[in-house]
Amino acid sequence: MKKTCLILILFTALAAAAQTPAPAQPITSARDAANIGGGQPANPLAGTNTTVNPARRNIPGAFGFGRQAPLPAGVKAERNIPYVENGHPNQVLDLFLPEQPSDKPLPLMIWIHGGAWLAGNQANPPVVYLVNKGFAVASIQHRFSSDAIWPAQAYDCKAAIRFLRANAAKYNFDPDHFGVGADSSGGHLAAFVGTSGDVKEMEGDLGNTNVSSRVQAVVDWFGPTDLTLMGQQSSPRSMLRHDAPNSPESLLLGGPVQEKCALARTANPLTYVDKNDPPFLIMHGDHDQLVPLGQSVILAKALIDAGVEVTMKTIPGAAHEGPQFRTAESQRLIEEFLSRKLKTVK
Repeated sequence: MKKTCLILILFTALAAAAQTPAPAQPITSARDAANIGGGQPANPLAGTNTTVNPARRNIPGAFGFGRQAPLPAGVKAERNIPYVENGHPNQVLDLFLPEQPSDKPLPLMIWIHGGAWLAGNQANPPVVYLVNKGFAVASIQHRFSSDAIWPAQAYDCKAAIRFLRANAAKYNFDPDHFGVGADSSGGHLAAFVGTSGDVKEMEGDLGNTNVSSRVQAVVDWFGPTDLTLMGQQSSPRSMLRHDAPNSPESLLLGGPVQEKCALARTANPLTYVDKNDPPFLIMHGDHDQLVPLGQSVILAKALIDAGVEVTMKTIPGAAHEGPQFRTAESQRLIEEFLSRKLKTVK
């Protein structure tokens, strides 16, 4: 019955993905992208055909962008902790912990920000509210595609997870109950981490290499998966030309996507799916103009076919980074999912 329900959810998502509303005007020039970027003095998206919602960039607490948001009562932060000794300036993370220390180790939720693999920061993860729900939260920064192409981003995220596990006693984490979550390009990295745990050739050699990078739960918000299919899956209302040489995907791979298929396969979370993968909660809006809904559909199907527990929620009317992902209902869904999967039974 459970598998049948999940398949029905997939069919619903497929139907939504097939919808083709009126086309939007694509962003095609560096100047257009820079203008949309909210007047930032240094726009890392200039020179791509990527757009960023100005509201996302300029408000406190925006996904991966914006000014540092005030913390909820009862929460403290430790900022810019290096997870690689003498590493790149972006190889840092922030921790969000209860002001009153817990008398037992806490499950850890690790967030990876979005930003097309070339922008954003770790200061404002949208899951800080979980600290007051019995979790610790970490937020990872990673090298951008302008610093290093794939798989540098994978190596960074896995190094950060290994650092957190190696320092679990110091920060009072439960090392056996780590979750990872993320939005957009970060969603891709979270899904990749979820399916490729301890895959030797994708671990890299940074930091604590004798510690596992596996996680026990994944929350994926509208993350890309198969980069070679994004152009094909895009509807006429897409705001990106994914196969263009200056697309975020092409910049990640170091060349036009369709000329980098072998490297794209190593970046595809589906490549590593097997029955031992952790449970996934996948959330995607059916009006996403940047990452096609089909990217989440194919991931969910591959996981279900492998026997992995999947909950996929298609959010009607939600665009990329839409406010529907921050509602009380969405927060409750995430909290309940993570509590089931990461909190130990007393």
